[in-house]
Amino acid sequence: MKLEHKTAVITGGARGIGLAIAARYLTEGANVVVADIDPSAIEEAVATLKANGRQEGVLGVRVDISDAASVEAMISAVNERFGGIDILVNNAAVFDMAPVLEVTEASFDKQFTVNTKGLFFTLQAVAKSMVARGQGGKIINMASQAGRRGEPLVGVYCASKAAVISLTQSCGLGLIEHGINVNGIAPGVVDTPMWDEVDALFARFENRPLGEKKRLVGEAVPYGRMGRPEDHAGAAVFLACDDSNYVVAQTLNVDGGNWMS
Repeated sequence: MKLEHKTAVITGGARGIGLAIAARYLTEGANVVVADIDPSAIEEAVATLKANGRQEGVLGVRVDISDAASVEAMISAVNERFGGIDILVNNAAVFDMAPVLEVTEASFDKQFTVNTKGLFFTLQAVAKSMVARGQGGKIINMASQAGRRGEPLVGVYCASKAAVISLTQSCGLGLIEHGINVNGIAPGVVDTPMWDEVDALFARFENRPLGEKKRLVGEAVPYGRMGRPEDHAGAAVFLACDDSNYVVAQTLNVDGGNWMS
């Protein structure tokens, strides 16, 4: 029960890594807010969590992190229900890929609007709420191994996640004086429904059969397989609890040994 009496907001919390973290946080005693853009996915996630956890400890809120008013409405709803936010997991993100010569401005703008701008201003809004409350807090930004390196077909996504790592460093240094620890997690390749969409894009651009890219990247992981959403929950608990109070502005690689930094 490392998170007992804490309230955690998880953006993109209705599926994948976000949902796995939400489930683990519940078992550690936290109140969990599933914040997502998809109302039907929120409803399904909340029902699943309530069936396996504490009925009163789960709240679903629709949020578009690219819309400041939507983020403020989410914060108000959480404050009204639970009295404040102790933990933010900045997990919501979008993905696209194309060769450098084919990247569109619309694709570039969407990835940076959500993955970088939306993440930062959600962090800022929640941090302001934490400062006003005066009890500090923990903020975890979900980056990616893509932010550690370039990839020829994923240049914009890589850049957006590199920016997340950089913002984690700067925000960590800027907010620790308020008792707010900002850190990050950089997953590697993770077996989620999103990766099936990624695999289809690789099949298109690299002229591969469906499923081949996913199989190959899984085999290349030193651990021996792709990551699973629940593989990231332990790191998310560590960075949200008192055990990590002296950890500031770091991004922890959780990728089966894919990348060392």
